[in-house]
Amino acid sequence: MSDSTKPEETPRPTEETKETPRSTAEADFTKYKTAAEIVNATMKKLVELSVEGAKILDICLEGDKLIEQGTSAVYNKAVKGVKIPKGLAFPTSVSVNNCVAHFSPLESDVLSSQTLAKGDVVKLHVGAHIDGFAAISAETVVVGASANEPVTGRRADVIKAAYLASEAAMRIVKVGNKNWAVTDAVSKVCAVFDCKPVEGMLSCHQSQNVIDGKKRIILNPSESQKKEFETVTFLEGDVWGIDILVASTEDGKARNEDSRTTIYQKDSTITYQLKMKTSRLVFSEVQKKAGAFPFNVRCLEDENKARLGLQEAVQHALVKPYDVIYTPTGSFVAAFHFTIALLPAGPALITQAPVWYKPELVKSEKELEDPELKELITKPLREDKKKAKKAKAKTDGEK
Repeated sequence: MSDSTKPEETPRPTEETKETPRSTAEADFTKYKTAAEIVNATMKKLVELSVEGAKILDICLEGDKLIEQGTSAVYNKAVKGVKIPKGLAFPTSVSVNNCVAHFSPLESDVLSSQTLAKGDVVKLHVGAHIDGFAAISAETVVVGASANEPVTGRRADVIKAAYLASEAAMRIVKVGNKNWAVTDAVSKVCAVFDCKPVEGMLSCHQSQNVIDGKKRIILNPSESQKKEFETVTFLEGDVWGIDILVASTEDGKARNEDSRTTIYQKDSTITYQLKMKTSRLVFSEVQKKAGAFPFNVRCLEDENKARLGLQEAVQHALVKPYDVIYTPTGSFVAAFHFTIALLPAGPALITQAPVWYKPELVKSEKELEDPELKELITKPLREDKKKAKKAKAKTDGEK
């Protein structure tokens, strides 16, 4: 038995989760945070596994297993005779170098034997949910990097750009601000490092059983997207999944290549009566096993039948694919994803800080010089209201 499967390493409920929440909102936030604890424990293990020679498929399988183990250990008491649903909110993906996201191969795939090499820029992405309240996280590691042998060059540029852009974004997602402020700040940070956000990537509003809400933030939009994209104001009670994806290219454009899509998600807003029996059986299995959340084809009973059945569902938009896309060969993509809630007391980060990233590991020759951006990323996430009142009172008294 490997270390990752020892029962004592399975995340357990904290004292917070055992207490009876005082309100529905607190109950929801507690479930978000419990899911986040499981995701963070899983991410730590995925970072440990991201070493030279490791098989990407093995890392994906281990990540999914740890999420299932972690969620199965909490909230097991039925409510009014109904068990609380829980499990994967996003299947583990391991996307390397110029692969942007969603790479999670099947054993039958040609690329299932792909391994990690020293210097690879690896994006780890995984999520868990408790009762439909999802915490999703992504971060970037470089295989073999250390304080003695830090990341340099374009790898360092793109990782530092993505990290600082995510730090800026989480401080802008606050009540009263608008989605375009995040778009602009991320672009400004990336420009310092001669990088670009990946074109058209979206961050979405979340709610119970929804990780892709209609309120959204877009990165590096095209001219047509700028005209069509809705302006959104962040509101108290919002939960957002913020996905920062940055490329070491001049335009941030990405395209589909040969990798087969393995991650899909049921679209609850579409109705259609599937014609093929196989399609109906597969769709029923998807509803039962994944519900509203993304799933990997490998979780279905028969991969070949699943592939066939999903075709009709995708054609009629009952299921949407998470395509595997790439920037040009020789470029690099870095990613950080965090989940944040806008509570009455102020913004609260649901997921934890990155496990791997430390300034001593990433040594870019470029530095953020803009005074406003530098001040922004050093601000506390939540303003101390008592201090703010005292400062205001002092200012008013001096007038």
